[in-house]
Amino acid sequence: MPVVLAAQPAAPSVFDGVATTLGVIVLLIEFGMLRAALYRAQVNLYAAQSFFVSVLAAVVAFGNDVPELYVLAAVSFLLKAVVVPFVILRLLRGTSAEIAGSGALGVATEVVIAIVVAAFGFFTVGTLHIRSAVLPSTALSISVAVVLVAFVLIILRRDVVSQAIGFFSLENGVSMASLVVAARLPLILEVAFLFDLLVAVVVFGVLIRVHSTRSRSLSTVHLDRLRG
Repeated sequence: MPVVLAAQPAAPSVFDGVATTLGVIVLLIEFGMLRAALYRAQVNLYAAQSFFVSVLAAVVAFGNDVPELYVLAAVSFLLKAVVVPFVILRLLRGTSAEIAGSGALGVATEVVIAIVVAAFGFFTVGTLHIRSAVLPSTALSISVAVVLVAFVLIILRRDVVSQAIGFFSLENGVSMASLVVAARLPLILEVAFLFDLLVAVVVFGVLIRVHSTRSRSLSTVHLDRLRG
């Protein structure tokens, strides 16, 4: 009687390994933003994170023959890794505040909460068994973890710069997710999504300038006090 051997699962390809590694680096940088003690460190980490998201888009373009993503990667790099950090750093030149230690909780507690939230998002999305034709399934789980950690940064930090960086990095997580589920969208639609980021930069830029001028601080602790 012939013996039937069970099929062995295919080993991950080099492309899958590179894509997953880039996703993990993006997530680790998000944790770095949560621990950063200086505003400029947060901005530099955001620039680095945006660079790796752009590299991931280029890797997807190369590995799956999607030439439109090369353009998206270039535009994303110029806007998110160069223009946005430059604008934020220019706005911070006129402020005397340097320390971003404005968390509602201690740094260690914030990191623990972020780890729990990231693990919840990672494993929850993993149970959905969503498959992608261009990226390994873990990429979507990692992107959701990035988004959730960005929410933790926005909620627990009480200064406008950290909240702005949290919002911008949340968009990086959404960009990663879009590479998983909709990498072959028309280029005009993918580039149009970046204009939402430009609107957010303008809004946060005005908020940073006005708030720092009036209160001589970047803290948002007292913004819940309305004046009649």
